[in-house]
Amino acid sequence: MKSVRRLAAPTAAVTAAALLLTGCGSDSDTAAALSVRSAYIPQPVSDTMAAGFLTIVNQGGAKDELTSVTSTAAGSVTLHETVGSSMEEVGSLDVPAHGQLVFKSGGNHLMFEKLKRKPVRGEKVTVELHFASSGPLTVEIPVESAVYNPKTGH
Repeated sequence: MKSVRRLAAPTAAVTAAALLLTGCGSDSDTAAALSVRSAYIPQPVSDTMAAGFLTIVNQGGAKDELTSVTSTAAGSVTLHETVGSSMEEVGSLDVPAHGQLVFKSGGNHLMFEKLKRKPVRGEKVTVELHFASSGPLTVEIPVESAVYNPKTGH
């Protein structure tokens, strides 16, 4: 009778390594992974108010929530949601897992109130986006012409 020798140690090591790798997962499976694209501010016609548009992309596996936006360019920056023909200020907006939160003309938007100085085309306005779970994101938003219409992103 022939004896069969098992290679238990290497098999066990491979199995343990596989379990370790799958058990750890990646941060994108368990946390939000946020970035910003297509940001712009149309040059405002008012000396005191401006609107801002951008897309927050979440490539992570967990949702997050945009809770506030700050900027030294304005006394306050508020979040507005548009539903039908009604616009209202909201305290936060969801950024879905593996999804995006879009701010666009006629839809959700940022409202810069009590501008310290009217931004003009070619300048950039710095904002800091604050989230419920993720750290803040600092974004340089270019000021475009008042009639700017993005071809992509929104």
